[in-house]
Amino acid sequence: MAKFTAEDKLKAVKYYLNGKESSYKIAETMGTDNKAILKWVKQFEYHGAEAFTKPYTNYTKQFKLEVLNYMIENGTSLNETAAIFKIPEPSTISVWRRKFETQGLDALQSKKKGRLSLKKESNQHQKLSFIKGSREELEARIKQLEMENEYPKKVECLSSNQRKITKQDKAQVVYGLRHKYPVKALVKLAGIPRSTYYDLVKRMNRPERDANLKVEIKAIYEEHEGRYGYRRIRDELTNRGQKVNHKKVQRIMKELGLKCLVRMKKYKSYKGTVGKIAPNILNRNFTANAPNEKWTTDITEFKLFGQKLYLSPVIDLFNGEIITYTIGFRPTYSLVSDMLEKAFERLPEDHQLLMHSDQGWHYQMKQYRQALESRGIVQSMSRKANCYDNSVIENFFGIMKSELLYLMEFESVEHFKMELQKYINYYNTKRIKAKLKMSPVQYRTHYTYAA
Repeated sequence: MAKFTAEDKLKAVKYYLNGKESSYKIAETMGTDNKAILKWVKQFEYHGAEAFTKPYTNYTKQFKLEVLNYMIENGTSLNETAAIFKIPEPSTISVWRRKFETQGLDALQSKKKGRLSLKKESNQHQKLSFIKGSREELEARIKQLEMENEYPKKVECLSSNQRKITKQDKAQVVYGLRHKYPVKALVKLAGIPRSTYYDLVKRMNRPERDANLKVEIKAIYEEHEGRYGYRRIRDELTNRGQKVNHKKVQRIMKELGLKCLVRMKKYKSYKGTVGKIAPNILNRNFTANAPNEKWTTDITEFKLFGQKLYLSPVIDLFNGEIITYTIGFRPTYSLVSDMLEKAFERLPEDHQLLMHSDQGWHYQMKQYRQALESRGIVQSMSRKANCYDNSVIENFFGIMKSELLYLMEFESVEHFKMELQKYINYYNTKRIKAKLKMSPVQYRTHYTYAA
């Protein structure tokens, strides 16, 4: 290959950067290959025209080590590393790396130029022969034994924290010992190919792609006190402007050990026919086109401090919002009647409301039916032994128990009541419903503004 002056290289680079000719065309004209053109361009990008002035080539051991470390830690190619450090030929770095891996750090020491005199050369040969036969071999053997002893200890530290040692773990140990022992010997001891080691080191030094996403997912999980599963966390990320596939969220949650809690069973209030049974008008049509079209209610039971508590809420099927609720120590009719009075305060005069429940004895009572009739409300009941007919409110009970009752520790019943009030406010105003992609109150507000 012909020798080129600094002016030739600079002219070729300017032609290429101006877009006048391709690297192949320029190389053909100059009688070289396109790789040389691209190498000059890279050198020019880092150092300008000075890149083509002849550099001082007697590199120190420290400089060579810095170059090799930079290339490994940043994952740069030979061409790019040579351009950064203003080394004319990338193959020079390749030679340094091979010497370092096979012979260790001392191999990077520059040799003095010139030929030894015959006398000095003879004496040097005798010294080398003497060392090779005794001290050098002994030191090499000691170094080998030290490496064989130190490497397993490092690996053993990793195995105490996890069941299986991966190639990534082995590469991590080799990377930590690379300045002390030759990489070639280390990877042989580790049982991994050198190419695999360098590939793993490149990945190891890159920032983790999902690091920020993991932080965000964990923050959302902790903000909602473990109540969110991967679907709601996916929806919350979407609301924050990050579109992430639910499978990816699920995988990351599994890696972080984040789990949503399990739902529990509900209280049964059916005692047979004690009053009048209403038809199942709702018929599992749980969708509503506007607020206050369809409400549903039920009672659930739970135990705290050795006594039972009963919760009676009302839910609007339009957005899943808790309209109101009552709580007491006994499942008396007053628990339901008080709940109705509070709910009616939220009901506008002009309405066409359907009130759905199961066949619990409270909802068969004459007083209950009359209270609905007095406000022009149509009554609907689930079929006997068909819990899915009222699945919306049963679903709420399961969520409330897993996200509040079984998640927190309470000091007293009064403390629980305070936390329940806070939770229902959270459920209405902040907690994302998977179907709506936002909280119930946010959904109702959007509807009101649109109307």
